[in-house]
Amino acid sequence: MSVEAGRPLSWPPGMVTGILAGLGAGAFWGMTFVAPLIVEGFSSVDYTVGRFVACGLFSALLLLLGHAHRAAGGPVPRVPTLRQAGAALGLSVLGYTGYYLLLVLAIADAGAALPVLIIGTIPLWVMVLGKPQAMRWVALVPGLLLTVLGMLLMMQTTGEAAGEAGGGHLWRGILYAVAAMASWTAFGLLNAAWLGRHPEVNSTEWANWLGVAAGVGALLLWALWGSPWDEMTARPGFWGFLTVCAVTGIGSAWVAAVLWNMASRRLSPSLAGQLIVSETVFGLVYTFAWSGQWPVALQWAACVLFVLGILASIKAHR
Repeated sequence: MSVEAGRPLSWPPGMVTGILAGLGAGAFWGMTFVAPLIVEGFSSVDYTVGRFVACGLFSALLLLLGHAHRAAGGPVPRVPTLRQAGAALGLSVLGYTGYYLLLVLAIADAGAALPVLIIGTIPLWVMVLGKPQAMRWVALVPGLLLTVLGMLLMMQTTGEAAGEAGGGHLWRGILYAVAAMASWTAFGLLNAAWLGRHPEVNSTEWANWLGVAAGVGALLLWALWGSPWDEMTARPGFWGFLTVCAVTGIGSAWVAAVLWNMASRRLSPSLAGQLIVSETVFGLVYTFAWSGQWPVALQWAACVLFVLGILASIKAHR
């Protein structure tokens, strides 16, 4: 951007809000990496179902409150068309139930640290695939390079520990993590495109529709592969399990979705994609805090590189 007569550079409209929303979404998403470690003894499907049923119930409650508010003379809440409902259901599988199930399976097989790193490559894919046509590739190089260097540093120190934690199922866990990465990358790009085509649907409405769709998908998943209700209630730590599901369902799913929708509306996919790196940073911090083992020097250096990559990407998009 040019500078007029010594005037400071201005931020494009909505950019600061979008950046803060993207970072906030990353902070909530990072909770999902440590959630399966808090209460053990429940299957991957149980965690996925519990989280998204909680999200679906919360979203449905908000929709009902909206209709109640309408009956009291408030604004008319928007009702999705059949096509919009289908889009919400499909995207909820990519970015919610399908993605999280693959992630929990990856953590169960390979430990938490290595799946965090693989999921951490999502920003690279979204940045490359979502680059604005008017932006030159060279402008993205600093952010991409810093992010790649950060990942290489993190893999040096984290990969070995993850391999030990994963046991004989390490490679299966890696495959699950790669599938989760591909699923969410597709969701990030398609979700941004959908929001761009439907400015009449606000971020909260879309989060509610996605939440209800994810809840429906979770119930179907439970009917096919979930543990029987009586069996789950008899397990030690059941109430802790419900608490984790409620916190991640409302925080990491619904609140994060609203924040991410705000970021997707205000930022290009390439810049929003770079902000997903914050999920990796938060996820690692939460994981190490829970285990009582803080990152070593190289891991802190990697986090610094991640932050510098975000700053470089912000500068490029200004």
